[in-house]
Amino acid sequence: MTAEAGPASPPLTERQEARRRRILRAAARLAGQGGFEAVQMREVAETAGVALGTLYRYFPSKVHLLVATLRERLQHLHTALRERPPAGDDAAARVTATLMRAFHAMQREPHLADAMVRALTFADRGVSPEVDAVSRLTTAIILDAMGTGHPTPGQLSAVRVIEHTWHSALITWLSGRASIAQVRADIETACRLIGPPAPDRAP
Repeated sequence: MTAEAGPASPPLTERQEARRRRILRAAARLAGQGGFEAVQMREVAETAGVALGTLYRYFPSKVHLLVATLRERLQHLHTALRERPPAGDDAAARVTATLMRAFHAMQREPHLADAMVRALTFADRGVSPEVDAVSRLTTAIILDAMGTGHPTPGQLSAVRVIEHTWHSALITWLSGRASIAQVRADIETACRLIGPPAPDRAP
C-alpha cells in the first residue's frame, strides 16, 4: 500500500533484475567507502557498468537508490532471521535480540549505514513506495520475532513505537551521541511495550 496509487509496474525480467542488483551493489560499495556524499549517480553508473540514463530509469535519485539498498539489506536480514530465528520464550527479548542483530550488521559498515539512514530521513513523498517497503519489512521482522500471528491493535501500536525508537537510536549512534549500550537500553525499553501475550480464550 503506497502513499500514491498508480499503475502497477511490469515485473522485471531476469536480465533487468540482475542489472538492478548490480546497481545496488555498486551503490553499497561506494557508500561503504565514503558515505552518503560518495554516492554520485554518474559514478554508480560507471561502477555498475550501465548507462547513466539506464540508472535513472531504475532509480530517479540517489535517495531512491539508497533507500532501495536499505530495503535489500533488510530483505536479506529477514531471510536470515527466518532461517535462524532468535531464541527465547519472551517476545520482548526476542525482538530486542533481532533488532540488535540488525544494528550489529549496520555497525560492520558504518559509512553505508549512515548513507542509508540519511537517505531514509531525507526521503520525500516521491520515494514513498520504497520507504513504505522498508517500513513493511521492518514490521514483518519484528512481528516474526514476536511470534504473533494475529497482533492486537495495542501490539501493532507498540511495533510502531519500536520502529521509531530503532530508527532514532541508529541516528544518535551514527552521529556519535549514543553508545552501543545506550542503543540497546533504548531498544529494550521500547520492546517492553509489547507486553505479555494475550491468554488463549476458550471457544
